[in-house]
This record gives sequence, C-alpha cells and structure tokens, in this order.
Amino acid sequence: MANPDYTALLTELADEHRRRSPISAAIHEQACRYLIDGGSHAIRLIEPFPPRITEARGGWIVDEDGHRILDLWQGHMANVLGHNPEIVTAELSRAFAGGFGTQSGLVDRLQAELAELVCRLTSSERIRFTTSGSLSTMYAVLMARSFTGRSTVMKAGGGWHGAQPMLLKGVAYRDGGVGFGGVDSRGLPSALTESIAVTNYNDPQRLADDFDRVGDTLACLILEPMLGAGGTIAATTEYLRLARELCSKHGALLILDEMITGFRFHPGGLGALHGVTPDLAIYGKALGGGMPVAAVAGRAEVMAEAGRATGPRVAFSGGTYSAHPASMLAARVFLEHLDERSNEIYPRLGELGAAMRTACESSFGETGILARCTGALDELSCGSSMITLHFPRAESIRLDTPEAVFDPDRCDVALRQKVLGLALLVEDVHLVLAHGSAASTHTDEDVAFLAEACRRAAERVARYR
Repeated sequence: MANPDYTALLTELADEHRRRSPISAAIHEQACRYLIDGGSHAIRLIEPFPPRITEARGGWIVDEDGHRILDLWQGHMANVLGHNPEIVTAELSRAFAGGFGTQSGLVDRLQAELAELVCRLTSSERIRFTTSGSLSTMYAVLMARSFTGRSTVMKAGGGWHGAQPMLLKGVAYRDGGVGFGGVDSRGLPSALTESIAVTNYNDPQRLADDFDRVGDTLACLILEPMLGAGGTIAATTEYLRLARELCSKHGALLILDEMITGFRFHPGGLGALHGVTPDLAIYGKALGGGMPVAAVAGRAEVMAEAGRATGPRVAFSGGTYSAHPASMLAARVFLEHLDERSNEIYPRLGELGAAMRTACESSFGETGILARCTGALDELSCGSSMITLHFPRAESIRLDTPEAVFDPDRCDVALRQKVLGLALLVEDVHLVLAHGSAASTHTDEDVAFLAEACRRAAERVARYR
C-alpha cells in the first residue's frame, strides 16, 4: 500500500513554520554558510530549519522567536530529570566558583567515586569512561575481538550503535527486499562491513539459525535491550535470554548497548530486569545528568584487554575529554540522586510515559487516524517513560520488530518520519522522528497539552489522507 502524498501538507507546514519563526530561520540561513546543513548533528536539523534554543528548563524549551515548546526529545532522551536539573546545576556552579570543573588533563577522586558507584549499580567489575556512545561501542567491539581472537560481529537489524565504522550496517531500512541488509555509509572498506552479520530483532528462531551458521566465528553479539532509532521496541525476555545462552555456548561475548536504557527504568541497566548479565555494557546519556560522559563496563577479564598488564592489547586511550571533571561531578551527583529517590522517580516516569502514549493514540484516533505507540515494557513490572508514535495500516499489525514499523506496507512511515515532527512543532511540541521520552519534571498539564497538540496535528493531517 502506497503512502498518501504529503507534499502539499509539508509545504503548508514549512510555510507556517517560517512565518512563526523568522529569527530561527534567519539564524539557520547564516549557519548554513559555515556549518554543513547548518549544524553538527544531522538528526537535530529538522527541515526546513530547526528551532534555535535560548533556554531549556524542566520539560520545556524556549526558542529565539519566544515560543515555549513542550520538549519530549529531552537531550536525545538523556534528561531523566528534565533540562538543567537544579540537583546537578547547583553542584556544578559551586565547583566552578571554587576553581574546579574545566578540563585539567589530570585525575581526581571523582572519577574513582563515580566508577565505584556505576559498578555497584550495574553489577559490573570494571569500567572505563569515554565521551560518546560511538566511542564506547567501538572500544567494546575491539576488546571483544581481542579477547576472543575472532573478527565477526553480530548485531540486530534496526539497531543503532553510534557513528563508528565497525557497526554501520543494518541501521536503515530499505525497500525492494533489502530490509536491514545494507551498509549505512560510504567510505567503509568492504572487509570491515563483510565482518558484520545482521540478525533479526525479537526473532529467536532467526537468532538461533544465525548462531548455527556463524556462531563459532563470532567475537560478539551487540544488542539494545530496547531499540532506540529502530522504533523504541523492547526486546522480549525470551530473546535476550536466548542471546545470553547462545553467546555462552559459542564462546562469543554479549554486549548490551544500554546508552538509552541505562538508568532510564531503574538505577541500573535494563538487561538486569530481564535477568540477563552481559559480558560488556555501554552506558551514557542519562549517566551524565545532562553532561557528556559515556562508559564501557563489564567483566574484569575482558576489560583487562585495555589495561597495562596486557600491553595493552587494545588501545582504549579514551580521548582528551574522557572523564572530564565537570561530567564526573554531574554524573556522580545525578546517579546518587536517582539511587536515593528511585522509589519516587521511576514510578512517576512510568505513569507519565503511559499517559503520554495514551494521549497520542487517543488524539489521533478521535480524528480517524489509527495510531499506536511503542516504548512500553509489557513483560516487566516496571513502567516506561519511552514513546514512539506509529501509524499502522490495520489494528492487527504487531509493532514488535523494526521491520514492522519501517515497512511502508505495514505502517505509514512518511507520516511518522517526515510529517509528524513539523506538524507538532507548529503546535509547540518537540519530538524527533516521532520518538522521545517523558522527564520527571513533566506534569499532568503537559500531558493534556500534548493531547491537544496531537489532536490539532491529526485534524490537519486528516485533510490530506
């Protein structure tokens, strides 16, 4: 089934956005003279131009044109406590005023304190900090290859593990029978991409078959316990436990990419709630409390591949800004707060996430547009603050795999990927590619605001379907 033609609607929305936001438009035009496409992170560059932000507090942001915008993107879903939580910013202010917090190039006690805290919360034996998820997954794969002496890496189609060359395959869905089998960037040597095996997410039989085929050559299997860019789809317990079993059987390492899921549902990793212990795990986003920090953590004998005792065999140097003092301070304060108040924070996040998913579905449904949200953790007792809005062709379509949500025959992908973000932005709601999350600072009034914005966006879309 073909998607409706949204060309005229997109033109209407772009024209309205330009009328409402002339200052952001002018800044974007100037920025494009010097920055590629006007910015330094592609996903933030909403067409025809993104809002340029002047303030971000709690659940809301303010742009250059004075619009107060309900933000569900929340720093790429990093801000569990909303933008600029005082628990973090106050401590940073005190540190800066006291002569501590900018780059030093030395070590301090904070790094050791944070390492102990993260290891305790995640049941990891060793950890090393770096600055991004992309670097973390790269280092994890290097250590897995070194530890096992093997070269093949397996990942699930639809899984995004950062802009690093060893996993840039199977991210984007392509029609014509390609699915998630393609390479996602030019400039990669074929020898590298040929060493990446792509399996199916939430498909136990396919996973078992793929391990039968290449399991004894695998260095590692890397998985997100909940897909982020792949549609905010939660892995089933059966799938994750089978992944653990097969990795152990074939001598491969299991890497859980918890960049999005770490500290989002409880003070630890999502894998633990499924009873699954990885060999290595990737943490970031929420870990930093709004400051840039990421980490690789896991078994001591695997992490030792980067240690002096082995040479080191893996050059995990980290980078100039690894374990930046301000990031270490923010992360320690933030995680201590989450841990101490987990019984208050996480149930509320779950309530807000469920209310937002219901609000989106109901508002579109009232206008005759079938909408369904992923992001819930149906198998687990904990709630979920995650949300991605989809538009399936029929009630019977299950949204439990990335193939289902990216196949235009099963879902209106164009509405989700191209139209929805701009249709909500002109109603002062910010979502990116239809996905985001609740923050603890969102309110019931914010949920009502979201519902009304979705209703108005749905009425506009309905005229073009």
